[in-house]
Amino acid sequence: MYKLLVRSILFGFDPENVHHFTFKMIRFFSKIPLMSSIIRGVYHTNNSKLEREVFGLKFKNPVGLAAGFDKDAKLFNELSDFGFGFVEIGTLTPKPQEGNPKKRLFRLKKDSAIINRMGFNNGGVENAVKRLKKNKGVLIGGNIGKNKITPNENAVEDYTICFDALFDHVDYFVVNVSSPNTPNLRALQDKEPLTKLLKTLQEKNLQRPSQKPILLKIAPDLTDEQLLDIIEIIKETKIAGVIATNTTISREGLKSESVLLNETGGLSGKPLAVRSTEVIRFLSEKSNKAFPIIGVGGIHSAQDAIEKLEAGASLVQLYTGFIYEGPKLIKDINKAILNQ
Repeated sequence: MYKLLVRSILFGFDPENVHHFTFKMIRFFSKIPLMSSIIRGVYHTNNSKLEREVFGLKFKNPVGLAAGFDKDAKLFNELSDFGFGFVEIGTLTPKPQEGNPKKRLFRLKKDSAIINRMGFNNGGVENAVKRLKKNKGVLIGGNIGKNKITPNENAVEDYTICFDALFDHVDYFVVNVSSPNTPNLRALQDKEPLTKLLKTLQEKNLQRPSQKPILLKIAPDLTDEQLLDIIEIIKETKIAGVIATNTTISREGLKSESVLLNETGGLSGKPLAVRSTEVIRFLSEKSNKAFPIIGVGGIHSAQDAIEKLEAGASLVQLYTGFIYEGPKLIKDINKAILNQ
């Protein structure tokens, strides 16, 4: 139904406009009496065997929605009706920002992929907090970044502002230094600035009466040497874990038209599946499973998710696969996990 009818219609229009239209439709239908219960009845897989306890949090199931879909925490309650075990909002920055000029979102249909160069477009962390206060029990991750105009030497201040603002309203944090769409942001993945950033956030975390897990989201384009540095940084800073991976700047092996391949930005979707799983396996094996990993990148089927879990991920997240395959994918993954 979704792929034959809904997707074929939606994919006929501009991707960013469709995203906003879809949000409006989900919000509209969710207000119809009993509709939320009907959607939950169709897509939820309620089974205690799906529950996972990871970095001190209890997840109803291991399938989450990745950051970037609900940047401003506008629809997390409604999106959870589709069966997600958790929803990650953001990336949020201290001040509102428009992001990069449009057009900045492109479908690569032949590759089941998306290129985006959104640039952390969001309404600012304080506006998101107002909406998070209306949470109806959804487990929420808060993905945080820096404003485009903030130089890297002052980046710690931006992350700290977001950390403080969100602390009482999210269940875990994700430090995003791996998006390719904010100039020089990925330089923060270098060992020295990254260690400083994570230590600062962890120090603030430890000053609280109770702590929140802090995770690091990394790029798939890191070398093995850089990944070994990541393992050492996690050990040194004692953060809770890693999200592997963000989008890639690689265009290797794609089938889509060259006019699309020449678009700058981060690539997500099926082409990322193998590399993302490689990174998960490398981190898991080289660290001797010292920390939890959330696997994301190229999950378009239940088997894709199983492969990431078998490679060492404790949880998985969807984004592009959710757009291409529809909400049934969440249920398919949970069923496949139960059938193992």
